[in-house]
Amino acid sequence: MTTDSVSNSILTFANNSKISLEHVISMLSTQYDEQTVQDLVRELCLTSSNSGIMKKGLEYLYMNGHYEDLQLLIEKNSASRNLSNNQWATVYQLMMDRKLNRLTPLKILHHVTSLRSNEFELICLIEFVKINAHYDMHEFGTIGNFLDKQQYLFDSVHDPFLLSYFNIRLYEVMFTYYWVRNELIMSRKYAFRVLNLTQNPRTKAAMNINLALTYTFDTYQQGMHHLKAARKISKDYGLMDNISIIQNRNIPFLAAHHGRVKGITSNDPSEQAHIEIVKGNMKKAEGLLRKLSLESPFVMYYLGLATYDKDLLFQSYNCFIEKRSDYFFARLPMLALQKTGAYLN
Repeated sequence: MTTDSVSNSILTFANNSKISLEHVISMLSTQYDEQTVQDLVRELCLTSSNSGIMKKGLEYLYMNGHYEDLQLLIEKNSASRNLSNNQWATVYQLMMDRKLNRLTPLKILHHVTSLRSNEFELICLIEFVKINAHYDMHEFGTIGNFLDKQQYLFDSVHDPFLLSYFNIRLYEVMFTYYWVRNELIMSRKYAFRVLNLTQNPRTKAAMNINLALTYTFDTYQQGMHHLKAARKISKDYGLMDNISIIQNRNIPFLAAHHGRVKGITSNDPSEQAHIEIVKGNMKKAEGLLRKLSLESPFVMYYLGLATYDKDLLFQSYNCFIEKRSDYFFARLPMLALQKTGAYLN
C-alpha cells in the first residue's frame, strides 16, 4: 500500500463518527508492523474529529510515550464544544504538568480534587492523577486508600481498550505499594506484568530501574542485570536523562551497597560520598554530605555511616517509616544499627 493510500485510509477513519480507536488499531495491526501502526494511530489521533477517538487518543498517546503529540491533542480537546472532551483535556494537562515539573504535587492535588465527573473512565483517571501526586510527595501510605476503591471504579469501566491501559497503570501502583511494604515477591510480580504489557520505552526503562532496586538486599547480579537492561533501552531510544540517572545514581548506589566500588564513579554528591564510605574515606564522605540537605533520609543514612552517629541512623530510619511509609529502604539504617549493636524498639 502506498503512502498516499495509507494517509487516505487514516483520513477516512478520522472522519468516521462511528468507528472506534481500538477497531482502527486492530485493522492496522493485520497489515503493518508495530512501529508503523503506532505512527498511523498517532496521525489518526491528531486528525480525527470523532469525540471518542479524541478522548481515547489521549490515553493512547500518554501510555505510549508520545508526549509532544499528546500536548497537541490536549489542546484540540480543550477547544472542543463537547464538555466531556474539555474535562479529559484538563486531566491530561495535569498529567503533563506533573511529568514536566510545571506544577508542584500539592498544586496538582489542589486542581484535580476540584474536578467532578459522572464518567467512570474519567473518575479513574482523576484518581490516578491523585495517587501520582502523593507518590511524588513520598506519601506511599495513601496508595492503600486508592486500592480500597479501585476495584469498585474498575468494575464500572466497560471499555476494554481503556481498561487495558488502566490495568497497566494499576500494576505500576501495585508494584510501588508492595515494594515500600517490603513484600518483594508481590512487588516483582506486578513489575513483570508492566514490562510484559507496556510498549512505552520510558516505562520499560523506569520499571527496570525500580525492579533493580528491589534487589538491594538480595543479589547484586540480578539488580545490575535490570540496570543494564534499563540503560540499553534508554540508549536505544535516546532517553538521555535516564542514562544519567542510571550511571550516576542507580549503579553507584547498588555497587556501593554491595561493596563493589572499583571503577565506579558518580557526579551525584550523595553517591560520591557513598562510594567514599565504602573505601573507608569517612572524612571525605562527611565533607561531601555536610553540604547537602538532611531532609533526605538517604543523606541522613550516609552521614550516619560516615560519622558513626547512631542518632542520625535512628533519624534516617524514622524518616523512612514516618514520612514515607517506606519499610523497604528503612532497612538501610536498620541494618547499620544492627551492625553497631544498637537495636530498634
